[in-house]
This record gives sequence, C-alpha cells and structure tokens, in this order.
Amino acid sequence: MEIGIVYPQTELRGDPEAVRQIGLATEELGYDYLLAYDHVVGAAHADRDPELWGPYTENDPFHDPFVLFAYLAGMTSRIGFATGVLILPQRQTVLVAKQAADLDLMSGGRLRLGVGTGWNYVEYDALGLPFDKRGPIFDEQIPYLRELWSKDLITYKGDFHSIERGTLIPRPNRQIPIWLGGFSSVAFRRAAQVGDGFMFAGDYERCTDGWSQIESAAEKAGRDLTGFGREIITLRAKTVDTCVETIERWRESGGTHVAVCTMGMGLDSIEGHLDFMSSVQQRLDT
Repeated sequence: MEIGIVYPQTELRGDPEAVRQIGLATEELGYDYLLAYDHVVGAAHADRDPELWGPYTENDPFHDPFVLFAYLAGMTSRIGFATGVLILPQRQTVLVAKQAADLDLMSGGRLRLGVGTGWNYVEYDALGLPFDKRGPIFDEQIPYLRELWSKDLITYKGDFHSIERGTLIPRPNRQIPIWLGGFSSVAFRRAAQVGDGFMFAGDYERCTDGWSQIESAAEKAGRDLTGFGREIITLRAKTVDTCVETIERWRESGGTHVAVCTMGMGLDSIEGHLDFMSSVQQRLDT
C-alpha cells in the first residue's frame, strides 16, 4: 500500500518555502506521494442564493496543482503526485490533457490525475463555464482525455467537445491514471464505470460504505475491479495514533493508498506539519 501526504496549503498560506520543505520532506521521510487539492478562486459564502455549502472560503489559499507539482518534480526523484481532486469540468479538457501530459513526461511518469465535479458555482461563473452542466461535461471528459493521450490523430464530436483530425504533441508515454473523488452515489457510479480508482475522504466507515457502492455499481456494469485503486484521505484522524490506526485499518480492508492529512489540527507552522509527518512515519516503521 502506498502512503502519501496531503499538502496543507490552506494552513501554510501560500508560502513558497513551505512548498519546498514539505515536498522535500515527503520524499526524504519515505512517503510515496504528495497530494494537492484544487480551487482556482475562493468565494465569500455570506448572502448567497443558492447557498455555498463547501468548506473553503475567500480566506483559503490554493496553489495550482500542475504548477505546484512541476516545481517539486524538478527537486525530487521518486515521489508521485496526485491531484485530489482537480475540478475537471471547469477546465478546458484539451488544455488539461496537455498540462497533464507534460507534467507526466517531465516527472518521469509520476502523475496520478484525481478528478471531480466540485461544489463552488462561483468558481464556475468566474471561469465562464456552466455549473449546471458540469455532470454531462465531466462524462465526456474522461474518454476524451484518454483518446488525446493515446491516438496519433483524432476526430471527436460530443455535446461539449469536438476536434477534427487533431493531435496532442508530445503525448505521455502511458495512459495517465484517472481516479475519481467525491461523496455522492453519482460519483461512485461514475468511478465504477470509467475510473482507475477512487479517492475517499472522511470517516473510515463512510469510506467503506462508499466502496460497497462502487462494488455494487461495477457489478451492475459488468466491470471487473481487479487493479482498481482505493485511497482514503485521513480527514478525521487528528492525532498520530488515530492516523496510524486508520492507515492499518485501510490496509487490512484492501486499500491501496492512504493520504495523511495534517490540516485541521491547529498546526500553525511548517515545523508542526513536518513533525506530524515524521511521527506518523516513525510509528509505521516500528
């Protein structure tokens, strides 16, 4: 099972030195990958109709994952990079294909592309894209990405995307893994049909219930889930003990990845996050 770190960007306030130190420590401590969340803009929640229900506001900083990972790929040699998750329908699909292909090529095949539909309609509005169409757009994007990464010349015509005898150059040397994330039955169904894995977050029991829904949806779709990845992001584990316990329970249940999340613990310095990362790794090594 691979064990990674969630980059705690909402608590480290966009500090470039924090990016460097956390990225290098992820590799030096023996973790397998670094995961980063994605938001293009923040938004004030007050006096919105419809209400914004998500956890992040105009006060929470986010780095662009592709830029963040490209920067760290140049100073690391081993760790993987995972978007957890990239809000795919608010981005141009061909541009995502290009950025992901270049990042994967230049990092030596270290990218895992986690994708989802998001919750922040203000973000979609700011980018000039329809929030209410994000589901149908998303359904076209995954097969379109895979064609762009694999074919010499493609012609594609969908409801939201089209290309006539075009190609992506350079293409990656492989099909970049596409994992899905989210909390809804729709996300679980989509993952069972087209995903390479799923990024769960939150309580262990809630995540195992989500896995059961994916298994059920895969059975209905006639899909064999051999090789399908299962990741838990340890949002609810607020101590070293509970984090290690979650990792071991996930391993025993057949999980393939765990992303250790140090946010929400009152760690107000780079050193605080590094100490937690180190303590978890030391416990796992014993």
